[in-house]
Amino acid sequence: MPHQLLKKELWARITARTVEVFHGGQRVASHVRTSGNGRHSTQREHMPAHHKFREDWTPQRIIARAARVGPNVATFAEVVMRERKHPEQGYRSCLGVIRLADKFGAARLDAACRRALEINARSYSSLQSILKNGLESKPRTRATEEPAITHPNIRGADYFH
Repeated sequence: MPHQLLKKELWARITARTVEVFHGGQRVASHVRTSGNGRHSTQREHMPAHHKFREDWTPQRIIARAARVGPNVATFAEVVMRERKHPEQGYRSCLGVIRLADKFGAARLDAACRRALEINARSYSSLQSILKNGLESKPRTRATEEPAITHPNIRGADYFH
């Protein structure tokens, strides 16, 4: 939708197959609905300005910039953009992540990205939390194979043979 319609009152008609948006009785947008997957869809021309970047910004350029910080930062950026319908929706997050190196250092950021990838964290705020709490250098705790408590009524896996 054109920018002049931001913060304007609009009317929407939603059917099983389409979504239409009207302003002042005129249809200003029409979309085919996605097939009930519970996810939003976006038309590139309707993306908000903060998701639109200059034409010279590409996923490859952002990944290359991230790679200068560290290989895990590059992988993190690649995953973030790949998981979005439009890679541009991940640009701001990736650029913010890259800037975390200014505050925490490249080595710590690279280690934090490795940790984030291991635990399937894909956001700027997750990385910032990992760094603030120093979790990038601590080993991850794994669940043990033993029962959480020992008691005569807990038989364990060997009981069922």
